[in-house]
Amino acid sequence: MAEQREKRNITVFGAETEFDGVLEFRDKLVITGKFSGKINAPTGDLEIAKNATCNVESINAASIIVSGTVKGNMNASERIEICSGSVVESDITTARIRIANNVDYTGQVTMLEKEPEQDLFSVASSEFKQSMIIHSDVIK
Repeated sequence: MAEQREKRNITVFGAETEFDGVLEFRDKLVITGKFSGKINAPTGDLEIAKNATCNVESINAASIIVSGTVKGNMNASERIEICSGSVVESDITTARIRIANNVDYTGQVTMLEKEPEQDLFSVASSEFKQSMIIHSDVIK
């Protein structure tokens, strides 16, 4: 049986593209040129290609993959991956991070904490209390 994937739009800023301003998107964006400004895409996936340069106030996305150069803070609700050969000067906030070998990185990393998977209003209070106890043991 073939795996069905959610159909998503992919936008590519070409190598000759230079963009300055505020950028918002929902699906996937690949930057191969130059970007300056602010990126706000809380549900979007951002990829910064090998020869791309981004000087940003901030990047806010679901996931960020960096293969090029980024200066400015990055926030990703799901994950950030910094590939080999990248140059990154950023304070990072994310749930998961992967930094490859041969990366020039300057900044601080703050990890987001995941809340228990159970919904407060769909379970008995004793079950929710137990999940909070287990969650607090994992965080310590």
